[in-house]
Amino acid sequence: MSSAQDPFYIVREEIQDSIDKLQITFHRWEQTPSNTGEHVYLTKELHTSCESIVWQVDELEKTISVASRDPAYYGLNEGELSRRRNWIGSARNQVGAVRRAVEKGKSNSAFSAHQDLMGTSRSNQYSSQDNDDFIASESDRQLLLMRQQDEELDELSESVQRIGGVGLTIHEELSGQERILNDLSLEMETTSNRLDFVQKRVAMVMKKAGIKGQIMLIVFLVVLFIILFVLVFLT
Repeated sequence: MSSAQDPFYIVREEIQDSIDKLQITFHRWEQTPSNTGEHVYLTKELHTSCESIVWQVDELEKTISVASRDPAYYGLNEGELSRRRNWIGSARNQVGAVRRAVEKGKSNSAFSAHQDLMGTSRSNQYSSQDNDDFIASESDRQLLLMRQQDEELDELSESVQRIGGVGLTIHEELSGQERILNDLSLEMETTSNRLDFVQKRVAMVMKKAGIKGQIMLIVFLVVLFIILFVLVFLT
């Protein structure tokens, strides 16, 4: 089976796309000030994406474990299994690096927020009008971020559904291959039994015919073979 048709590579491409989007969001998160609503939104989005990707990688790793029990049955070898395991490890490392950076950023943001609060308590109070303007601005921003989050969560849900569909396809394909192999095994067993029966009958006839009869039977079979060969050649 080629890479383009192998369900593993189809799912891997889906997961890699999710990881690429995760990296893009992570770069935005790094460039966004930690004391803004957008930074909080991006932090939640990164956590959600990491959990989803880790789940997808776990499911894909299960298929590798199943295939490793009998690689020849699935048309695989140890080299291919090793390459698949290496990709699983690489995907986990990429997601883990993002998750650790976000956790560290949250700790730093909490400390920074505490420092800002202490400084604010010692500064002059803003006027009531300024506070109202600031609250209105933040409210609008939060609504915009919530709409963006809903859209991205919808995209993530669609991606998970596609991967689930591909996983179902993998299961159906493996079940179909198993049925084909069982049918083939049954046919081979039936053919073997028939061949044994014919061989026993021929041996019995040869034994009853004696030496002269055996020679005549062999001559007959040779002549029959020549006739069949000529007929095939002429057609």
